[in-house]
Amino acid sequence: MELYDYSLTKITTTDVAVYEENINEEAVRMFLVAKNIQGCTKRTLQYYGLIIKAFLTFLNYKSLDQVTANDIRYYLAVKKERDKNKDSNVNNIRRVLSSFFGWMQEEEYIQKNPMKKIKKIRVEKRVKKPFKESELENMRYEAASNLRLTALIEVLLSTGCRISEVSGMNRQDLDNDEIVVYGKGKKERTVYLNAKAKAALRRYLDSRTDDKEPMFVSYDKRHARWLISGMGAEIRKLGRKCGVNDTHPHRFRRTAATMALNRGMPIEQVQMMLGHESIETTTIYAISAQETVKASHKKYVV
Repeated sequence: MELYDYSLTKITTTDVAVYEENINEEAVRMFLVAKNIQGCTKRTLQYYGLIIKAFLTFLNYKSLDQVTANDIRYYLAVKKERDKNKDSNVNNIRRVLSSFFGWMQEEEYIQKNPMKKIKKIRVEKRVKKPFKESELENMRYEAASNLRLTALIEVLLSTGCRISEVSGMNRQDLDNDEIVVYGKGKKERTVYLNAKAKAALRRYLDSRTDDKEPMFVSYDKRHARWLISGMGAEIRKLGRKCGVNDTHPHRFRRTAATMALNRGMPIEQVQMMLGHESIETTTIYAISAQETVKASHKKYVV
């Protein structure tokens, strides 16, 4: 980072870079159009747009065909060292830029892809723990009088769904103990309710006086869809009441996967339940399941 502005002599020019509005903005716009056609969600498209535009702003709108591998290395170094981004966040930025520059080369906006020289950033893999059974029971007890929150907790634990998938559920998607959900890339899959989740969801739906389509709705008069942010806030609030640290929606997904693996569900079926495209993603949850190895070792290894 310190040597970025130096070659044989220090770069002292104060000339402002020419703003290549047409070339740069057209490329970004068409890239997002291409990703939209591929089926990326609105949320993903917004994320891609923010990452790419922040990068271009940082380089003072340097023409894209003039961007070098060194420019990208410098930007990633600044995000990590100056802005204190985690390695995982920096690697996500690298991944988006790699997709963008790779697409530009394919579409002949540029001749050479500077990202080919940028290697994947190694990210430390820490075992993220699922909820303990005692923590789950404490949260169930605290939420018992709240039919909506109880239904949310049980659906998350039974299905292992992403919170975005639960927020997007509609009543018509429910068929007895099955729910059709739409995951990343708008991929459809069926998830299943256990007895607790089925009963909790039925009690909640029966208590509703509205005829709105969403499975979970807000408490206001409009009965609008209960949004991801609202669900997350309610779950974190519940965790604080119970004294359970690190309470957030994704931890329920991790807990559902870990419980399934611990009780003998084949990892390929857990992959299908979670909606993972690659089984490598599912193995992250298998690492969490190793907490039971010590108990099994005492039982089986003598």
